[in-house]
Amino acid sequence: MNLRLLRQCSVFLAAAVVLLPAQGIDLSAFRDGAHHWYDITDEVPKLIIPVPDQPRYQPDEVASIADNILLYQRSNGGWPKNYDMTAVLTDSQRTILLRTRDDFSLTTFDNGATHAQIEYLAAAVQRHPEQRYHDAVIRGIEFILSAQYPNGGFPQFFPDTSGYRKYITYNDGAMLGVVRILQRIAGGTPQYAFVPPELRSRATAAYRRALQCILRTQIRVDGSLTAWCQQYDHRTLAPQNARTFEPIAICSMESAEIVQFLMRLPEPDSAVITAVEGAVRWFRRSGITGIRVETVKAEKEKFMYHTSEDDRRVVPDASAPVIWTRMYEIPTNRPMFCRRDGRVVYSLAEVERERRTGYKWYGYEPAEVIDAYPAWRKRWTSSASRPEH
Repeated sequence: MNLRLLRQCSVFLAAAVVLLPAQGIDLSAFRDGAHHWYDITDEVPKLIIPVPDQPRYQPDEVASIADNILLYQRSNGGWPKNYDMTAVLTDSQRTILLRTRDDFSLTTFDNGATHAQIEYLAAAVQRHPEQRYHDAVIRGIEFILSAQYPNGGFPQFFPDTSGYRKYITYNDGAMLGVVRILQRIAGGTPQYAFVPPELRSRATAAYRRALQCILRTQIRVDGSLTAWCQQYDHRTLAPQNARTFEPIAICSMESAEIVQFLMRLPEPDSAVITAVEGAVRWFRRSGITGIRVETVKAEKEKFMYHTSEDDRRVVPDASAPVIWTRMYEIPTNRPMFCRRDGRVVYSLAEVERERRTGYKWYGYEPAEVIDAYPAWRKRWTSSASRPEH
């Protein structure tokens, strides 16, 4: 090798070490899937199940985790949900994953699937510029683009869109996880610099369609903008039911995530500003005071999908911070809940223990939006368009 070229390569490699230190990549996006794999019996069958004391890779073992992620990727470019990407797999587990690569019935965007894996691999490329990681990211992006509806929405599962799998889904970050990937590609985020121009162009167009879908699905009640439902019809964009205990409703937790996303847009247009303002007004008038939810010890009980050693109840507390129920009835805006059998009720006490302890019915997520809103409003809105206090 030419001595001058060798010196240039040495300088490049030294710079790469400085710019991309050997450290772990954030694994938090995989936490929910791992929890489901180890602790929850899912309605969707698992390809592999954990063995007792399943070992796990450490966060700084990036190449090993990335290679694991490749094993889970299906040949259509997507990933199944609810597995531990850091598990040190047995030979048997690896064999099953390889043998089922052409099973597309489980590829999904739910519970972080697909978008979390793409994010990790894109970051891994910067530390370990292996072609296999690069190619897996490209296949994942192509999978995302193939799943998008003409109206900009994304199904929960693809290509199996049976039942509620076909609905546009904000629950569990399914839609927003995908949109964030497209946004980063479109915005030229460095970790996606290797994405070819033609694919970047298509991802940019897909991102714009998705943003318009988000704005179009905001619910109006009596002509006023409120917030969002968990799922929407893939053709009409009308709110839809999903699982039996997830009826049509305005949902505070999912809406807070959507509004946070909109508030982080670098240059929101008037439609985005109007959407945020409407949602903030709704959050402010839908908060509940004077109560808190407490978790209490209870006799251990094994249900079909989880085991509970506690229970939850609502108790009076004049000093408690404002809290929101997850679901609000349309058009009354009455806090609502739902039993596993699909029966709508209006108090947590009326929900059977299996669903009381197996689903999040109350939360504080809108408070983060309300707290961040004044600074955002000052930057982007005129005094004439500000929501009332």
